[in-house]
Amino acid sequence: MPQPEHFPGLPVVVGPEWLTEHYGEVLVADVRWYLDGRSGRDAHLGGHLPGAVFVDLDADLAAPATEEGGRHPLPDPEAFARALGALGIGDDTPVVGYDDAGGSTAARLVWMLRALGSPAAVLDGGIQAWPGVLEQGPVPTAPRHRTPAPWPAERVADTSAVRAATADGARLLLDARAHGRYTGAEPSPVDVRPGHIPGARSAAWQDNLGPDGRFAAPERLRERFAGLGAAEAGSVTAYCGSGVTACHDLLALEHAGFTGARLYPGSWSAWAADPGLPAETGETGEAGGGGDSGADSAG
Repeated sequence: MPQPEHFPGLPVVVGPEWLTEHYGEVLVADVRWYLDGRSGRDAHLGGHLPGAVFVDLDADLAAPATEEGGRHPLPDPEAFARALGALGIGDDTPVVGYDDAGGSTAARLVWMLRALGSPAAVLDGGIQAWPGVLEQGPVPTAPRHRTPAPWPAERVADTSAVRAATADGARLLLDARAHGRYTGAEPSPVDVRPGHIPGARSAAWQDNLGPDGRFAAPERLRERFAGLGAAEAGSVTAYCGSGVTACHDLLALEHAGFTGARLYPGSWSAWAADPGLPAETGETGEAGGGGDSGADSAG
């Protein structure tokens, strides 16, 4: 496997043409996962890019769920290093991750690796854009050494930091969930209560994509996030339901040229589980959208 200098500045997003050219020089990772309970592993066994290893979002990219940490807390650095090493992802292994949902789950792996300084990119268009043949069945892995590394404090925000951000207009919070879940108009059974963190702006991850299901051009994404306040913000923190699709916003921000944005791993699943934390419904700042009643609007 090549050293990272063979891929200086590996971009956040690579197309199938790039991957075709560099096949065999990068490790390809299948990160399919489904909120509705379907098996990503079964989908992988049924057809995957040649040689792609399957990465289990629940087992490899998250610690066990807790009320405080949400449904997909970041794993302990030692556990993450063991999981990656078992998959063949060493300290210097370039990775291209894909899924079949616009990069919404592959983004979690790619963001985690990039946050640790490892070369990683998401395959634009996912498995649907791959022009070659697919393989079936399990893929043998070649374990490699992976050194545990702590999650960089400047790339991760906990609930207390997010709560402080709600009182500081210079700190931008972005909610990557579908707009209806953000407003509370379309409640989801996985959400403890409807609405969003007070002051957060709606930045649905799906809007990072064009009509063809691929990432919009960097200039278009820059216009989008600048319109949400990213250009003037003192800090940008993204969240979603459980810290997965928020990574799509973080990659899109980087693709657009914005650096230093943070992930709130607990996201709405951790925030909403605490009845002492406020929730807001409707659009941030609109009349009548200031907050829910009772405990949801407690300070």
